[in-house]
Amino acid sequence: MGVGNTFEELEKSVMQDMRKTYSDKAIDHFLNPRNLGQIESPDGFGRVTGPCGDTIEIYLRVNGGKITNATFQTDGCGPSIVSGSMATELIKGKTIVEAQNISKDDILDALGGLPKESQHCSLLAANTVKEAVRDYLALSHEPWKRLYKIR
Repeated sequence: MGVGNTFEELEKSVMQDMRKTYSDKAIDHFLNPRNLGQIESPDGFGRVTGPCGDTIEIYLRVNGGKITNATFQTDGCGPSIVSGSMATELIKGKTIVEAQNISKDDILDALGGLPKESQHCSLLAANTVKEAVRDYLALSHEPWKRLYKIR
């Protein structure tokens, strides 16, 4: 048995194990996270660290009261990655008010669920969206502060 076959067998085994625990949608967002990265000079920014120690950052670009772009970064685990990825997908094209109302359950439903021990990651992502929206609203009332804000 060659090294290539061993790796392929291991990869197949890992994917089978993942499918026992995670939905196909969650696995897809883990393997291909959407909207990963930063937005230079964002209109809104949120950074929240959860009780598990994972941090998610969400960056917003807003035009006419609608979110035209949303990106994220995390130093967290797979469920934090998929939750940040799905959260940014859910809020793109939404109004600020609609984005503010995104909940952990909305993220979980869109992902097809997460294991009970990982569901706090969807709450972390939802709270980070709320923080980014709060930042946008605060700075939209006093835009000059954006020039002095250090992220």
